[in-house]
Amino acid sequence: MTWLKEVLGTEKAVIAMCHLMALPGDPYFDKEKGMDYVVEMARKDLHALQDGGVDAVMFSNEFSLPYLTNVKTETVAAMGRVIGELKSEIKVPFGVNVLWDAKKSLDLAAATGALFIREIFTGVYASDFGLWNTNVGETVRHQQRIGAEHVKLLFNIVPEAAKYVAERDIESVARSTVFNNRPDALCVSGLTAGSRTDSQILKRVKDSVPDTVVLANTGVRRDNLIEQLTIADGAVVGTAFKIDGKFENHVDQARVKEFMDDVNTFRKPKVAV
Repeated sequence: MTWLKEVLGTEKAVIAMCHLMALPGDPYFDKEKGMDYVVEMARKDLHALQDGGVDAVMFSNEFSLPYLTNVKTETVAAMGRVIGELKSEIKVPFGVNVLWDAKKSLDLAAATGALFIREIFTGVYASDFGLWNTNVGETVRHQQRIGAEHVKLLFNIVPEAAKYVAERDIESVARSTVFNNRPDALCVSGLTAGSRTDSQILKRVKDSVPDTVVLANTGVRRDNLIEQLTIADGAVVGTAFKIDGKFENHVDQARVKEFMDDVNTFRKPKVAV
């Protein structure tokens, strides 16, 4: 049994993304509508996800485009306000993701009671956001300093919009990441949010580290969820739950329910005949 059962309540878990709208300081923040509107839209999406039956929710500043790798204080403060206002309405386990800043994700988790974070913890990349470096040793020491030892760390090892500076095969990355860092999970992604995770890459990662939780991190939809969940231990789902399946839209509860009905059918014990 993996930690998914203990923390999220089920194996083959589906973690749904609650994408926050642009926040103060972001280029696309709507100053006229302000933070009250951000909170209200997050509330709407949260309830659509929960009522649709997801196993867990992860709050992220998805529309803070273009992303920073050293996130500003005002972003974390705004995310803390949103989650704080919604805390009494959150009925499923939840995590946070401050894109793309691992230490600030931990800060937000410690402040809000989040159970997990997803981040780029390791590696050096050539990315759309410039040369992207990490410091996992400092990050996990920061986790200890702020009393967030209980927070599960989901390591994204195929970063979106980025490529390792040094060519390394995915099996080597997976094995060395597990050996050196003891991640709670590895996340395997496509090129961007909503892009399908390559099933062959997903299988190569899982075969390389069979005792580690591996999650399909992007592009899981109704037409591929059985294929993806047969290989992976769970999935992070965002775009597939949106109106018309478009990244920029809000959550469609009917789409969530249809997806989760399929997942629950897949998870039912198979009866031998």
